Amino acid sequence: MSKLGEDLIRGSALPAFFRVSNADDVSIDAPQNRKGDALRSWVRSLSGFQKEALVRSARTGVTWRLVSDEGPYLNGHDAAPCPLAFLSSGMVASFMNEITALAEIRGVEIRKLRLIQDNYYTMKGSMPKRTMVGGAENIDLQVEIDCDLDDKALYQFLLDATYASPLNGLMRGQLESLFKLGKNGSALATAKVAELDAALFPDPGNHFAKSQAEPGDLALMEPVGPTPKKDVVLGTSGSAGSLADEQDRRLNIGAVAELRADGIKEIQQMQYSPYGTSFRFLSSEDGRAPDANTLISAGIGFCFMTQFGRFVSMLKLDLPDYRIVQDTHFSLGGASGGTGKAGETDPIETHVYLETSESDDTAREMLDISEQTCFLHAFCRTDLKTKLRIRRV
Repeated sequence: MSKLGEDLIRGSALPAFFRVSNADDVSIDAPQNRKGDALRSWVRSLSGFQKEALVRSARTGVTWRLVSDEGPYLNGHDAAPCPLAFLSSGMVASFMNEITALAEIRGVEIRKLRLIQDNYYTMKGSMPKRTMVGGAENIDLQVEIDCDLDDKALYQFLLDATYASPLNGLMRGQLESLFKLGKNGSALATAKVAELDAALFPDPGNHFAKSQAEPGDLALMEPVGPTPKKDVVLGTSGSAGSLADEQDRRLNIGAVAELRADGIKEIQQMQYSPYGTSFRFLSSEDGRAPDANTLISAGIGFCFMTQFGRFVSMLKLDLPDYRIVQDTHFSLGGASGGTGKAGETDPIETHVYLETSESDDTAREMLDISEQTCFLHAFCRTDLKTKLRIRRV
């Protein structure tokens, strides 16, 4: 099948990822910081499954521009990482933040450290029958480490570090996301999804286009070739496989993280299933590269937006333009932020803007089905654990 839409990412003169130099001119602001870090993500559809996000953090004051695409499994151009790659990369970066910070607090010398993470998701049901549902499964984390802690102490140390991650708040418990819906400039009451008790934010419209790149010499994201293959039960590898009307499949997105000598985390995302290109991310908490919370927030917004595109393309509905404004609220890290507590998160708050000739009820259904099939909103509403394995190196 032919690819959906134009490849606007590769056709742009802008770098795929960059730190925005004029966020105030763009008019993106950060939410009130009520837990430790609050991020506002503007996400818009570019073409086909290509999307652009601007993410501003209240903690850092920095705004990042990021882009996402899909591979052959959704007839995408494979020009940028898929949405789930952002969550995996942000998550493994957050774990590494807490491991290294806790080691400093407790006086543990880590001579070598490498994290290998696997995230799993499911998609089951029928899209024409509106029974298709996205799901999230427990995370596998292998820690390759050289330090002097004995086995029991090392396991407890790493367990404490993973609980200290701000992302722990999205994993533990069941958070129901909150939404506001706008159609053609007017607010609509939601149908099945929980409605946010607040006014619909102003639509960011085309303010994305005002963003300018701050000069930098780091390649913040780049493809690194095909992902090494491995067996995945119920995987999807064929062209347009993720657009099938009936689905029962399991997705596996991996991430391998190492800490460079310059303090930047280098992360290779693994696109095991659906099979695709592996991309390299850089992440840093000091503004040189996107921080962990920015990658996580962008990933959630990108994934949710993909489900709109998937639903309307499969049902042949009219949705030429759509955007969201998403707020995420994280606590500081238990180790990196010095709280000494497990990470916490508030429910995700998302304002949706649809431009469509479809009816109000169809607009509501677009929102309901997109939330129902979104892997990362499923991640939030599912009580998940990190299955920890240790390999001494």
